This record gives sequence, structure tokens and C-alpha cells, in this order.
Amino acid sequence: MNKYFLTGICIFFLSHVFAQGDFIVKGKIEFEKKTNIHKQLAMEDEGFRSMIEKMTPPTKTTYFDLYFNDKKTIYMPGREVATTMKVPEWIDGPATDNVVFTDLSQNVITSQKTIFEDVFNIQDSLRKAHWKITPDTRTIAGFECRKATTIIMDSVFVVAFYTEQIVTPGGPESFNSLPGMILGLAVPRLNTTWFATKLELVNVKDNTLMPPKKGKKIDLKSLQSTLNNAMKDWGKMGSKNIWQITI
Repeated sequence: MNKYFLTGICIFFLSHVFAQGDFIVKGKIEFEKKTNIHKQLAMEDEGFRSMIEKMTPPTKTTYFDLYFNDKKTIYMPGREVATTMKVPEWIDGPATDNVVFTDLSQNVITSQKTIFEDVFNIQDSLRKAHWKITPDTRTIAGFECRKATTIIMDSVFVVAFYTEQIVTPGGPESFNSLPGMILGLAVPRLNTTWFATKLELVNVKDNTLMPPKKGKKIDLKSLQSTLNNAMKDWGKMGSKNIWQITI
């Protein structure tokens, strides 16, 4: 069979399966997460900070994959990055390898997070963030994205960039509920950003979009109460850990 004819069939099939008109309804997005480790040390004594900076990389880069269809998403650790310098856990903080499942049609979210020695399975409703959409735009992974901002946990400022070309209103970690997929995210308080590197038009199977089952089951309110009691004397480090766990 003519190879050009086969190519035409493949293009038609992908367009039918993954898109409605010019809009994408299922696929896989890779996110590059970057944390400025040296800025995390800003609260430490200058001499101690200088010593630790020589032992740690300026930034830590990790990758996550987000699989989605029009109603569900799951965010999980992706490909590993080779590194010669490890980041100590006490600097890196907890909840760095999260698995987050969202059912947008049912308004529920299930997160698997490692918090120091314990693994928790956090079940709750979707976060009700009050997004302010701005006219600013930015191109991310080939998609034109619009900027939006919000404040979570009373004081943590968040910047997001979303595209209406991907209709699923999801995003990395527990962020969602914009008029399209979030492809860029920044949380300055955590010196951390998430940016999509690519979209793959893969046929996401139903058994991929399932909530994680590992860990002690708890709701977000109960977890926050436990964290506040456990870290009330930790100062700025305690606040940072709580923000990092509950994003």
C-alpha cells in the first residue's frame, strides 16, 4: 500500500481520536519542574548557607507526566534525570514525587504524597481557586497560553498559563479549573516552576486514569491540621513544608 496513503489514514485517525475540531481532548503532557535550591537556603545563616551551596546544585530539575482525557487527569513522576549532586531531603522538603488524580466531572481529587517517612492517600474535592485572567500571553510547548493568577492558602501567590486548545481544565499537581489546560505554573514562595515541554497525542486508556491506592487515607483538612500541629515550632521551614505538601 502506498506510504502516503497510510500516512493520510494515520493523520485522519489521530485527528478523529484526539481532537474535536481544532481542540485536543486526550493525550500526554511532559512537565519540567525546576526548583531553585539555593534560594531555598535564603533563610539560613550566611556561613552555613555558603557551605551548603557548595554541596548542592543551584537548581533541581525533575520531570512529570500528565495523562488526560476530557474528564480525568493523572499527574505522576516521569523520566529520571542523571545528576552528580544530590539535594539533601531537609532542603528538598517533602512531597516531591506526588501522584495526583482528578475527576473533573465528579469534582474529586486523590493524591498520593510521601511526607517524610509516611505515605498518605489524600482524598478531597477540587480546590476552589479564584483565578484572575489577564491579557498577557506566552507560548509554551508550541501552544499560545493566557496568563492567570490566584492566591491559595491565604497568602501563596500562583501564576499559571493555560491554553484553550487543550480543552481539559486540568494542570500539574492539584491546579485546575481554568478554561483549558495549564501548561505553565510558578509558585514564587516555593521558588518552583512547572512548564510543559511537549504534548504527545497518545490514546490514553481508561485504566491509566485511575486514582492511586497506596498510602494512609485522609482528607485535606485533617492533613492540614496534623501538619500545623507537627510543624508549629518550625518557623519559616515549617510554613514552606506545609505549602509544598498542600499544593
